Amino acid sequence: MDPFDHHSADVNALSTTDKWTRTIVVVFTQHMTSADAVPAGAPARAAARAGSGLAVASMLCVQVGLAASVGLFDEIGPAGVAWLRLGWAGILFLIFVRPRIRSLSREGLRTGVLLGIATAGVTLLFMASVARLPLGTASALEFLGPLTVAVTHGRGPHRLTWPALAAVGVVLMTQPWRGSLDLVGIAFALGAACCWGAYILLTQRVGEELSGLQGLAISMPVAALVATVVAGPGSAGSLTWRLLAWGLGLAILLPAIPFTLELLDLRRLPAGAFGTLMSLEPAIAVVVGLALLHQLPSVLAVIGIGFVVAAGIGVNWSARDPE
Repeated sequence: MDPFDHHSADVNALSTTDKWTRTIVVVFTQHMTSADAVPAGAPARAAARAGSGLAVASMLCVQVGLAASVGLFDEIGPAGVAWLRLGWAGILFLIFVRPRIRSLSREGLRTGVLLGIATAGVTLLFMASVARLPLGTASALEFLGPLTVAVTHGRGPHRLTWPALAAVGVVLMTQPWRGSLDLVGIAFALGAACCWGAYILLTQRVGEELSGLQGLAISMPVAALVATVVAGPGSAGSLTWRLLAWGLGLAILLPAIPFTLELLDLRRLPAGAFGTLMSLEPAIAVVVGLALLHQLPSVLAVIGIGFVVAAGIGVNWSARDPE
């Protein structure tokens, strides 16, 4: 169960997304464009190492982009930052990918629109949660969405072990016995988790209905429109040319560069291995939050995040087991 299956389109299609993305594609494809480009005698572990590096780089881009977003909260608010990011991303995909509306089926168009709504939901809600919770905690709570989807579609005797482990992790992260629980922040993060779960399911359907990057060419502009309706009226008055420039940079940092890296990654790693690596994202969020936002988590919070990460890895490894 992989939220990025629809990014396995041809590299040349993605390379038109924007100038920065083209640069990333050229640099990486010179060395490791696809599994077919690896010499016949090269060990498989070399490709696995390359794929692991790409996955970590992608997650770092995501978390650094989120940390950079926090710095703009005082000027335009969490919803405004989400609007800037989605707005620019929608414009970039409209310009460089150019959705072919007339060639789409009604079902494909409907699924693309729903995916856009889910994308807007996860972005807006997660930005709101990060304004109230440490980055690592918010990321771990949001990760419960794809974890739930994976568990629901999983099999095996340990299927229920991983939700229990994640539940313990959530309790350790939130520490309800301390009385300082930010229920609104937790609600925002769990709402983002629900939207991310829907995003995964819709992404699978989009991959079946739409070819290449047409799913993103439909969903990202829709997400931009939803964010404009929700956050635009309250944020437009705070816009400056500097904020617009920051918004463009954030849109390139997230999603353009991570999607490129994930595309290259999926050409070297099986989906199960990729999912296992992506389970490390909450842990990476803790490191980025500490380094860039000076958010020092408590020992129990770190243990709780570790439990959620372990649950994600366990689900992915269980999925590899034969029935």
